[in-house]
Amino acid sequence: MEMQHDSFVGQSPLSEDLESKMRDSQARLLQLQSERDEIERQAREWEELNSNKKTFLSGQVEVSEKLGNAVTLIDRELLAMRKELHELEQCRQVFDNSLRKIGKYDPESWSRENLKMNLEKAIVVIENAAEEYDQAAYHFSSMRSGEIFGSVKKGRKGGIHSDSGDFLADLKSGLAFNLPIITLGALAIVLYFLK
Repeated sequence: MEMQHDSFVGQSPLSEDLESKMRDSQARLLQLQSERDEIERQAREWEELNSNKKTFLSGQVEVSEKLGNAVTLIDRELLAMRKELHELEQCRQVFDNSLRKIGKYDPESWSRENLKMNLEKAIVVIENAAEEYDQAAYHFSSMRSGEIFGSVKKGRKGGIHSDSGDFLADLKSGLAFNLPIITLGALAIVLYFLK
């Protein structure tokens, strides 16, 4: 009986070995769990980075396209504005010259002998200035600065637009606005007779 008592009192080398292996296994399990958690965290981080990268790339393409188009349109608009500005400056110089020419004529100071000749010259200057104004008004009518000149009027000698040109323009506009209605009407008639 003493032998049995001794075996219960102390631990056998086998049980110590099992406990040691169990502790090692638990430590290894904790280490593996920690490694797994770290790998999962890195995987989530990588997934988030990939998602952000895709978001950036699609946004980069979309925004670059928008900005590129806007830059092109702005360049065109600036070019048109510069051209219009240059043309307005030329127009202003022409009008300023015409004003000076008109201002030189003073019928009150003319003698009776040269009144007729001076009036003829003055009338030609006035007519030329009016024609320049009408041409400028027509030229700028489709631009931003068209409001400066008010509505475009016909010139003194047949006008800037001919009547046939106005008729053709009106005809084209009317046809463009009414073509869908005419097409639908014709289609409705064909469908009616086919049934």
